[in-house]
Amino acid sequence: MKIAMFTHQGSTRIGIVLEQQIADVCATAPELPRDLVGLLIAGPAALDRAARAADKAPMFPLSQIKLEPPIPRPPEFLAIGLNYADHVAETGRDKPQFPIFFNKQSSCVNGPYDPIHMPRVSTALDYEGELGFVIGRRCRHVPRDRAHEVIAGYFIVNDVSVRDWQRRAATMTLGKSFDSHGPTGPWLVTPDEIGDPHNLDLRTLVNGEERQHSNTRLLFFNCFEQVETLSTVFTLQPGTIISTGTPGGVAAAMKPPKWLRVGDTVRVEIERIGFIENRVVEEPAETARIA
Repeated sequence: MKIAMFTHQGSTRIGIVLEQQIADVCATAPELPRDLVGLLIAGPAALDRAARAADKAPMFPLSQIKLEPPIPRPPEFLAIGLNYADHVAETGRDKPQFPIFFNKQSSCVNGPYDPIHMPRVSTALDYEGELGFVIGRRCRHVPRDRAHEVIAGYFIVNDVSVRDWQRRAATMTLGKSFDSHGPTGPWLVTPDEIGDPHNLDLRTLVNGEERQHSNTRLLFFNCFEQVETLSTVFTLQPGTIISTGTPGGVAAAMKPPKWLRVGDTVRVEIERIGFIENRVVEEPAETARIA
């Protein structure tokens, strides 16, 4: 099942994607939560109800709706660094012996086809195509052989990075958290449709030029190991996003670096999920505000 958040005629709600259409399940089952985190919290019975409601729901072509980020404000947005061998090699670093986790602030979340802002304070703008997954159940101390039980589904993440700001602090959080720098989507694909999450082809293209091409089987620390490590430390909440790392081919490692520029389009594709595509624009003037 592909679960999406979409906007139609000014109203945002949950839909189930079927081919090139979306089923407005909230119209058929108004008792369902209208947001994906609420649906996950409501549990398996709510997910089953949404699936059944799709059969009789009004349908809209994808071309007539706007796809929103599946989880617009996650409780946490976590990511991992240096998790593919070719990315480690291009950075000149050693293979990590323990996962290198960091936070992306939840305010960076962006839609699957929405623009990425070129920051006013930097031109060192980079892309990182990644497989992401979403926690579906509140959990703690999850062993890796049961981690699949707490994953609600998978989607695509572009871990957009402002490299000079990333390098100013060891935590990396600042350089990873600029507004609009967390495109996700285009929908959440449930594990039954993904099959093995550790055998998915991944590509990143900039203006049609392939920059990254790898497979999730090459992850050092796989999705289930990441759940085990994180849940050892703290309780994972429904809706938490975990982005699993990027392969080699980032702009920062090129000589000279091929930073993103205004007008560039970044497309990230992952097998069995689809693609997200975001255009780089100047940071709008209205982002300077005091509420």
